[in-house]
Amino acid sequence: MISQLSWKIGGQQGEGVESTDRIFSTALNRLGYYLYGYRHFSSRIKGGHTNNKIRISTEPLRAISDDLDILVAFDQESIDLNAAELRPGGVVVADAKFNPTIPEGLDVELFAVPITAMAEELGTSLMKNMVASGASWALLGLPLDVFNKAVEEEFGRKGATVVEKNVEAVGRGAAFVLEQAGGPIDGFRLDSADGKQKLFMIGNEAIGLGCIAAGCRLMAAYPITPASEIMEYLIKHLPKVGGTVVQTEDEIAAVTMAIGANYAGVRAMTASAGPGLSLMVEAIGLAGMTETPLVIVNTQRGGPSTGLPTKQEQSDLNAMIYGTHGEIPKVVIAPASIEDCFYDTIEAFNIADTYQVPVILMTDLQLSLGKQSCEVLDYDKISIERGKLVREHEPLAAGQLFKRYEWTEDGVSPRSIPGDPHGLHHVTGVEHDEQGRPSESAHNRKLMMDKRLGKVKGLRIREAVRCEAPHERADLLIVDMSSVGGTIDEARLRLEKDGIRTNHATIRQIHPFPTEQLAPLLERAESVLVVENNATAQLADQIKLHAGHADKIHNLLKYDGNPFLPAEVYQACKELNNNGDI
Repeated sequence: MISQLSWKIGGQQGEGVESTDRIFSTALNRLGYYLYGYRHFSSRIKGGHTNNKIRISTEPLRAISDDLDILVAFDQESIDLNAAELRPGGVVVADAKFNPTIPEGLDVELFAVPITAMAEELGTSLMKNMVASGASWALLGLPLDVFNKAVEEEFGRKGATVVEKNVEAVGRGAAFVLEQAGGPIDGFRLDSADGKQKLFMIGNEAIGLGCIAAGCRLMAAYPITPASEIMEYLIKHLPKVGGTVVQTEDEIAAVTMAIGANYAGVRAMTASAGPGLSLMVEAIGLAGMTETPLVIVNTQRGGPSTGLPTKQEQSDLNAMIYGTHGEIPKVVIAPASIEDCFYDTIEAFNIADTYQVPVILMTDLQLSLGKQSCEVLDYDKISIERGKLVREHEPLAAGQLFKRYEWTEDGVSPRSIPGDPHGLHHVTGVEHDEQGRPSESAHNRKLMMDKRLGKVKGLRIREAVRCEAPHERADLLIVDMSSVGGTIDEARLRLEKDGIRTNHATIRQIHPFPTEQLAPLLERAESVLVVENNATAQLADQIKLHAGHADKIHNLLKYDGNPFLPAEVYQACKELNNNGDI
């Protein structure tokens, strides 16, 4: 019996790879296993190689695995591209239709299953994904009734006959492999899971749920990978609480619509990726100048331009911090887990309202689209903070306007909702006085700039720097952001066994930079390794700029479109510790 296993299915995009993965993982989640999935897909609707990899464990995990135990292949290309990941003794379950072959030199076992033929016997080749699922499920020694329940839920809306046919397809695939293998293979039989209820979702779904919990009632957006699932989630669920989603003609319309709704007192947001964020830059400046709350989700992908729209990257950091003309207050938050995606979304809305600023929630493709187990969310932790939103104002004297941009000690002015006769004020994108009237006075300009920029200087979110620091003096401090933390944690376990003392810091508040939280960890480390998915070390540069210690800082960069593997981080840390460089 084993405590964890890695399973991958590959084929051409559009032939059922994703639905197979979904049913397979749903059944495992129902048994109580911890799961971590990552999807490799092409930037087209149909055709091109795609694969989904799931890591299954009896213990919590937040990283894809270095190797692979079982590969399910719908074509030879899937074997050629992915077989090298298989560990010695691994298994390939392949469709006999294409006469599968294993590359030379690999110590793996091939089960050529008549996947397509079995499906066609049942009436349609579309059921080949269920035959393949049954074949690989059987190898794990897990009960088929649990899998069949997931099949029933997936196809139940299509009627009992369709469910029965798919259940039969699962059974045929399972029986064929068990007969060939002589029963479940000991090296693939999973230990029993804890059976506890767990959520299983992608980061985008957690963000969508966080929007609803935060009281957001309007999303304006234009579809773009890898952000579209937030929009799709909210299209299904936001109307249930009286909200709505508007698909706009472009990202400029989306962000300005969100600004308008927030100005009117409705919590509203938008979500996009790098190209969309670029189009929103002028409007973000408008939100900053008019001190209008705004939440934007930026799901990073490979750039520039269209770049690698379906691949992992973390190269928008500088754009999110500096991407406005002029100078405005802005907050950039980087969730690092599925739970963070939920809770940080709520915090983003609270910060936007409290400080009357644009807040960018920064994720990446791995976190946005990687499906993971997470603990049941605690709704008692939620609080809604609207800041200085005043719904009833004192009457104004004749001819006076409400001081919407009144100078205050904390820099945050009282805010009114349009329609309140005692909250009337002028609003404009040009510099203005306390009542919103345009002003080019040098004294007023400095007063307003200082007021706006001072609002967020001392802001710190919960766990602005999340740290695992068991060592008072570490050989190595590893620093990351967003989705990389789980990979680093696995690498650290191996490093500690080698006698290398490591501390780990995940920076979750990117801007304003949490210098005072990170500085002590930098001081206590002999060397610092900053791990990030970009080519120009953008996070490392922010650390050097705000916290110093440039002489200690080394970079581990990856920008080929793939996420980091634990072995890559481990090897880089070993080299740095042994040689002083990577």
